[in-house]
Amino acid sequence: MIIQIRVDDRLIHGQIAVVWSKHFATSHLVVANDQAAKNEVQQMTLKMATPNGVKVLIRSVDDAIKVFNNPKSETVKMFVLTNSIQDALKIATNCKVESINVANVGRFEAASEKKQLNADVGCTPKELEALKEIAKLDMETIHWVIPTNPKISVKKLLENN
Repeated sequence: MIIQIRVDDRLIHGQIAVVWSKHFATSHLVVANDQAAKNEVQQMTLKMATPNGVKVLIRSVDDAIKVFNNPKSETVKMFVLTNSIQDALKIATNCKVESINVANVGRFEAASEKKQLNADVGCTPKELEALKEIAKLDMETIHWVIPTNPKISVKKLLENN
């Protein structure tokens, strides 16, 4: 069961390890990212950032979807991380998902075509279209950087821009 897909440029980092994995009381982090699935150095780094007692699975987006749709996964609370709005949309349209959190996207890339929706979210035109599709999904779709911050709906984030 996917408790949340978090879209975050950094994938696994200290905030994920210390705050989010405890907030969701999850025993499984899944990184759904085509590049990380092929890069052994990045996999090692992501595994080192994973908290003790939490299992991490690093798969391509398509392979992650197969894992999520496996009946054995129904009873496992999984917190999913991807760095792509389009990948989050692909997962959400092919799997049962409770929530999508577009948290930190486009902050580190300098691209003239990116539109900053707020301090934490910057989108290319293609990402913006995918974000609009995410907002239409029948699930919680939010921007929520840390649990102590208020949740902002993706629809509201889009309204202001």
